[in-house]
Amino acid sequence: MPTINWGLIAPLLVIQFVLLVIALIDLKKQERANGSKWIWVLVILFGNLLGPIIYFVFGRGKDR
Repeated sequence: MPTINWGLIAPLLVIQFVLLVIALIDLKKQERANGSKWIWVLVILFGNLLGPIIYFVFGRGKDR
């Protein structure tokens, strides 16, 4: 059975969690997002590492 190298995985998990929290806070502060806010919450939560990045690129409203 292969062993897990936590030295490589732990930083990715921390980055993923920080991006998720920042994206959700930013989405809550936005008056308008490109599309439904509920859809963006799902994208952020279930998109793993790419979900928050996709939100920051495409989902933020015009009131940046």
